[in-house]
Amino acid sequence: MVKKILVSQPKPTSDKSPYYDIARDFDVELVFRPFIKVEGMTQQEFRKQKVNIPDYTAIVFTSRHAIDHFFQLTKEMRITMPETTKYFCVTETIALYIQKYAPYRKRKIFFGETGKIDDLLPAMTKHKTEKYLVPMSDVANDTITKLLDSKDLKHKECVMYRTVSNNFTEEEKKNFDYDMAIFFSPAGIKALHEDFPDMKPGDIKIATFGPATAKAVREMGLSLALEAPTERYPSMTGALRHFLQEEEE
Repeated sequence: MVKKILVSQPKPTSDKSPYYDIARDFDVELVFRPFIKVEGMTQQEFRKQKVNIPDYTAIVFTSRHAIDHFFQLTKEMRITMPETTKYFCVTETIALYIQKYAPYRKRKIFFGETGKIDDLLPAMTKHKTEKYLVPMSDVANDTITKLLDSKDLKHKECVMYRTVSNNFTEEEKKNFDYDMAIFFSPAGIKALHEDFPDMKPGDIKIATFGPATAKAVREMGLSLALEAPTERYPSMTGALRHFLQEEEE
C-alpha cells in the first residue's frame, strides 16, 4: 500500500494544487524534493560558443529557465536588448514571465498554445527575415534545429544552462523510506541511480511522466508502476489519482 510518495519537483506554490487534494483524499504523505537542479552557464563558458547575442533580432524561449538564464547572462555581459527585439514563446505563461525582466507591453511577443515549438512555426515564418537565437539546456536534442531548418529560418541554438544532480545528503539517504517516487525527466532517473546505485526492481514503486523518462527507467533495469500521460489521463495527478483508487479496491 502506498502511503508516502516522493515527488521529484519543487513544492507547488498554490494551495489549490491537485497534489494536495490527492494527499487528503487518499491519506498519503507527499514530499516534494527535486532530484535535479538547473545551473546557468558562466560568461566564460558561454563565450566559448562564439555567439554574439546582439547579432540576433528574435529570441525563442521554450521555458522559464531559458528566460532566467538568458536575461542573467545579458545582464552579466552588459548587453541591453533593444525594444525592437521579438520574443517567441511556446506558451502564454512563459511569455508573461518575460515581464520579470522587461516591460511586457513594450515588447513584440508571440506565443503558442500547445507548448510545442511546432505551434510557433507559423508566426516565425511570417517573420522570415529575423535572425533567431534559441537558448537551450545542455540536454536538449536537435529537434528544434531540424524544425527551423525545414522552414529555412536563420537561427542559432546555444547552451545557456545545464541540468545537474541535486544529490541527496547522507541523512536523506538513510531516511529514504518512500513507497513511491515520481519522475518527470531522464535526468531525474540518472540522479536516482547516482544516489542509489544498488536499487533493485521492487524496492520502490516508480511513476514517470513522458516516454523518455519511462525509457530511462527501463534502461536502468527498474520496473514501472505508473506511466503517464495516457489518452485517458493526460496529467500526472490524474494518473496518480487513478492508480491510488485502484490500489484501494
